[in-house]
Amino acid sequence: MSRYLTPAKVTLLVVALLYAEDVVPTSEARSVLAFLVSQIIPANKASASTNTSTETEHALPISVFEATLSPHPSARPGRSLYDLLLKRLWTIDCFHALEAFITNLPCLLTKTRDEILHERETGEESEQLHGHILRTSTLGAFIRRCHLEYTRLQFQDSIALWQDFISYRLPTRQAYEKKSRSDGGGGLDINLARLRIDTSHPLAQLMYGRLVEEQQKDHGAFSVYDIEKLMEFQVSELQKLGGRLPDSMKTKLQQLTKAGANVPKIGHYLKFLDSWRAGDYFSAFDNLHRYFDYAMQNRERAFYQYALLNLAILQADFGCYAEALPAMQEAIATARENRDVTCLNFCMSWIYHFGRSFPNEINAAGGNGILGNEVEGLAFLKSRAKDAEMWSLLSTTLLSEAKLGLQHGESLATVFENIAKASHLNTVQSTQSATGPTLLMKGAAYSRVGIAHLAWLCGETFLQCHVPEAPLEDILKCNCRTAGLLVQRGRYGEANQVLNNVPEHVLRVTKFQNYLDFYTGILKTRRFLHRDDPNAAEHLLDRLRGQGPPDAEIGFSLSLLEIELLMRRGNFNTALKSVESLAQRAYNEISDIAVQTRLLNLKARILAECGHPLKGFSLVTKAAQIAYRGRILPSLWESVGLLAMLLIELREFTAAADILESILPSVLEYQDCDLTARSYSVLADAYMGLAGEEEDKATKQKEFLSRAMESIDHAYVQSRYIEDLKGQLEMLKKKATLLHWRGDLVLANDIATQHLELQRKYESERV
Repeated sequence: MSRYLTPAKVTLLVVALLYAEDVVPTSEARSVLAFLVSQIIPANKASASTNTSTETEHALPISVFEATLSPHPSARPGRSLYDLLLKRLWTIDCFHALEAFITNLPCLLTKTRDEILHERETGEESEQLHGHILRTSTLGAFIRRCHLEYTRLQFQDSIALWQDFISYRLPTRQAYEKKSRSDGGGGLDINLARLRIDTSHPLAQLMYGRLVEEQQKDHGAFSVYDIEKLMEFQVSELQKLGGRLPDSMKTKLQQLTKAGANVPKIGHYLKFLDSWRAGDYFSAFDNLHRYFDYAMQNRERAFYQYALLNLAILQADFGCYAEALPAMQEAIATARENRDVTCLNFCMSWIYHFGRSFPNEINAAGGNGILGNEVEGLAFLKSRAKDAEMWSLLSTTLLSEAKLGLQHGESLATVFENIAKASHLNTVQSTQSATGPTLLMKGAAYSRVGIAHLAWLCGETFLQCHVPEAPLEDILKCNCRTAGLLVQRGRYGEANQVLNNVPEHVLRVTKFQNYLDFYTGILKTRRFLHRDDPNAAEHLLDRLRGQGPPDAEIGFSLSLLEIELLMRRGNFNTALKSVESLAQRAYNEISDIAVQTRLLNLKARILAECGHPLKGFSLVTKAAQIAYRGRILPSLWESVGLLAMLLIELREFTAAADILESILPSVLEYQDCDLTARSYSVLADAYMGLAGEEEDKATKQKEFLSRAMESIDHAYVQSRYIEDLKGQLEMLKKKATLLHWRGDLVLANDIATQHLELQRKYESERV
């Protein structure tokens, strides 16, 4: 295999020769030059890398020249540029003609600087012919490199190039003979025709026997340079998007290897990335060592810190945290020694995010003092990224600062300011890979302040506009978050459709497939609990617990569902113990005030359901205070609903109704059916209490009863949206009781019948 030259590049040189000989009309010169430059410096090779053909094709087939040059006329009347190209190609009728053609390529270029200075000094012009193509132009540099690479070829490689050139131009012989007079010399070598030797002669078989071998049909389609560029493109795509190598690309590389191609050492790194995404730890580990062993043999010492960086990321991804942190610390030391600022910044960023995700592991390994506390670490990363002009890292650091502000309950203005800075940086510096995390963070911020429709729009904007250039992990998380918002509204069918429509190339990564399966299981468990099917929910929870949560946030959601299951079964003591243990674990793993408020509200709710609501008064007030200070409005609304329950228990019905009426518009805007149903249910109880206090005023009492009935109906509708059987039955009981108290016995009996039918319906569906 040639290092650079291929038959396609030789054909491009012939086109350049036609341009230099002034046979290209001025009106057609722009099209020809555009074609040459597009092939010399391709703008997009994605189509070539993802070709689904099962056979190895040439990087630039001869048919492309025909399609491009046939429509353009030449300076010769009645001849197109493609006709002149064929004539020139078939003029190269032997190996000597090919060598003469490439050797004379410098004649197409302008004079060198030394030649011009020599002519000025001596006053004598050089006898060598020179063309008008600038040596420093794109076309001139291509011609000079082809000439240089040919002079470096060994004799057997030059012969192989000539034989590959014969196979490459052979499909054009019939078209050439139609336009030009054939000399009858055959399609192999003019010297064989002069010696009157046919292809069956032993000498012809010795020279050109391999051309008829089927396995050598497409030999020479790619050079080592082409394969390196192809692999570098694949590596950059895998690193940027986090996916796997396409099957068509795997097949193509395997065929190149079988054809005797010398696959560059970057091929081992490509296999490492693919094995890593496939979940094959041992193959990934082996290919990583193999690639960097080859790099060290070639004295490429600059790659050593990147070997340690990749090793640490690989170990952490497979759960080997005790091995990952020392490898990363050594990578930091090596990057400092080699003054590799880029690698050092990446290592520092990884240390920060690793410490956020696994604080216990980094404390046990003694790595908590590398970046100081979280605020100091982010400030350090921002300054280093800005100095090194690593805009993607700077954008990620700004988003991390915004996330830290949300978790600590800092000013929302500062949070959105950091998000706006990251968005501006992504737009100005065209960092497409950071657009997805920016929209995800913006959607999370909107969710925390209770603006669900803006959070939804952020996800839809990302999925409709930024998917082609987004990392696969961001695509998966955005789909999961969209499905979660749909489940919150009770639209289970649409949520399943969103999860089922996750692109297939995303699910080819084992880690992402496991994440999607786990998240789907979480949503199914929530639906089982709403439908009052604890056995199915427990079975699914056992499977999810055995699988293991992919991250701390999903693990927290799993723990909440386990507590919800205990509450549905009436095991409140165990539920309280689980809340306390989860609070201790969340304090160490997830330092987020939203988690604290949710656990405080959950504990107060458990106390209320087990008949001791007043014991949760301090919990509710503390949760409301934290949520108000951190502007976590959904948790604040939940705390207000629980506080209203306590006020009803204290017979402060007016206060309970007032605070509930003040939050209900915002609760409805948030579109959380479960929270809305519970709020309306408590409001109905408050109105019932007010009606009981107005026994002497029939008109006022009737008004409060009407409001209670209306609130019960709203709560029933919201419970029906999310298929909450317990909530629907409870609202039907309240409604039947209210109707019976008012004396509407017929309607009360109808509601009781509806209660029984609804219960039978859900039981039959469970069976």
